[in-house]
Amino acid sequence: MTLRHFQIFIAVCDHLNMTAAANALFMSQPAVSQAIAELEQHYNVRLFERLARKLYLTHAGEKLLGYARHILRMHSDAEAEMRSLNHNSRLRIGVSVTIGAYVLPKLVSSFKQLLPNVSVEVVEDNTTSIEKLIMGDKLDLGLVEGDLTLADLISKPFAEDTLVLICGKTHPFSKRLTVAPKELEHEEFILRELGSGTRNTFESTMAVHDITWRATWTCHNTETIKMAVAEGLGVSVISRSAVNKELEAGMLHIVDVEGITFKRLFKLVHHKNKFISNTMEQFITFCIKQFEA
Repeated sequence: MTLRHFQIFIAVCDHLNMTAAANALFMSQPAVSQAIAELEQHYNVRLFERLARKLYLTHAGEKLLGYARHILRMHSDAEAEMRSLNHNSRLRIGVSVTIGAYVLPKLVSSFKQLLPNVSVEVVEDNTTSIEKLIMGDKLDLGLVEGDLTLADLISKPFAEDTLVLICGKTHPFSKRLTVAPKELEHEEFILRELGSGTRNTFESTMAVHDITWRATWTCHNTETIKMAVAEGLGVSVISRSAVNKELEAGMLHIVDVEGITFKRLFKLVHHKNKFISNTMEQFITFCIKQFEA
C-alpha cells in the first residue's frame, strides 16, 4: 500500500462520498473507487458499507482510519523534521480552558525564549474536545485537566492543581472559614460545561462524599463564572490559580469544605502512535521541569 492509497482513503472517510472525495483530490471517481477496492483486497476486509447509495465506515474502516492518519502525519513529520533542521519547526498544542488561561501563556513564553524558532499553535477547548482533535491528528500534544476517555491516548502528569469553593462578598459563606459538606446541598452552583476537567473533578469528588448538588448556570468561560459568583448568583468550585486577582480585590472569597479537598492533575497527552519529534520531546521535558518540586 502507498501513501496515496491512505490519502484517498482518508478523503473518502471525511466526505463519505466517492465523488466528493474525487473532487477534493482532483481525481476521477473511478480512480478513487479503484484505490478503495485495492485497500479492501489488500487487507481482506470491508472498509465501507454501501447502503442505499450511501457510504458508512465499518469497524475495520474506523481502525484503519486511525492508522492512516498517523502514517501520513508521521510521513509529514519526518519531512518537516528533516527539512527544518536548524530552521523553524511547528508545535500544535491543544489546551483545556483553565490551563489555557492561567498556565500555558507563561509556559509558551518561557519555552520560546529557549527555542525562539519554534512556532507554537494553540487551540483552547474542553478536555473532551481536545481528545477528539488529538485522535484526528489535528493536534500534536494536549495539556488537559480532565480524565481521559479514549484508550489510544497516553498521558503524563506534569502538575497538580487544587480547586476551591468560591462565593461572593455578600454570600453568607463569605463570613466563614469553613462549611460542612451537607451545607453545599442547599447552594446554587455555577459550573463549567460537561466535558470540562473542572466539572469532572467537581462531580467525582461530590459523588465520592455522597453530596447532592444543583447547577443553575453552566458556562464555557471561567471569567463568566467568577463574575456571576461575585454578583451573588451562586457559588462555584474552580481552580485556585484562576481567582488570584479577584481574591486580592475582595470580590471573591474562598471557603474550605470540611474533610474535602478538590484536587486533580494537569496532564500532557498524545496519541500512542504519535511520532514524538525533537520539538515535542523538548516541550514535554520543559513542562515537567517547570513544576518539579
